[in-house]
Amino acid sequence: MPQINSLVKTLKNELKAQNLTYGDVAEHLKLSEASVKRLFTEKSFTLQRFESVCELLGMEFSELVQKMSNSQNALHQLTLEQEEEIAADILMVLVIVCVMNGFSFDNIITEYSITKAQCIQKLARLDRLKLIELLPNNRIKLLIAPGFNWLPNGPIQQFFRDKVEKEFFNSSFTKETEKLYVINALLSSDSNLIFQRKMQKLAQTFNELAEADSHIPITSRNGATMVLALRQWQYSAFESLRRPKAKS
Repeated sequence: MPQINSLVKTLKNELKAQNLTYGDVAEHLKLSEASVKRLFTEKSFTLQRFESVCELLGMEFSELVQKMSNSQNALHQLTLEQEEEIAADILMVLVIVCVMNGFSFDNIITEYSITKAQCIQKLARLDRLKLIELLPNNRIKLLIAPGFNWLPNGPIQQFFRDKVEKEFFNSSFTKETEKLYVINALLSSDSNLIFQRKMQKLAQTFNELAEADSHIPITSRNGATMVLALRQWQYSAFESLRRPKAKS
């Protein structure tokens, strides 16, 4: 069952990457759209239907299985040593962030003031760290999973807190492409956990949209950064004004 789940998830990702909808699949399979939705929800694909949807995608079923395998074997987190090596070199940070966002070698040296030799050197180091595979003609194969996370409170998160956080929040958040919510409420522990799960799903949606847009030329995409945060916390100035709790 887990393999079927992964295979269906890979199939959905491939459909999104080619801007194909359930309606397109329904037309190809000569089924109703509701029936196709049930196929994906119940994961009740036959081998023949897998192969038929692969035909719509212009790929072999074996390629779908390989993509699923690559996704399962991809890195979901780095080691502390890997993050330390990257965080110590600003060009390494730049190159890995670019690569994670789908930049090619030419995209990187066109967009940023980095020489070909410097870029190749950084890519070679990332290859040695097993984060990418540097292929002939400087083609790049990313070995990091789409849902990849930096180590909690690790070197990369610390780098962004020290160098980026203040700059990120130095905005009125009034542009069409910006949004900021600051909400305070009293939540039970159960409600806090429920909201954390919803945040996780939202982050997953963000990654899925980025994956679906990966076929669009770099020149037609813009950098987007999302920060999701939830803490059981109160501003220290307020906390200092709290009355001491009565002893029971």
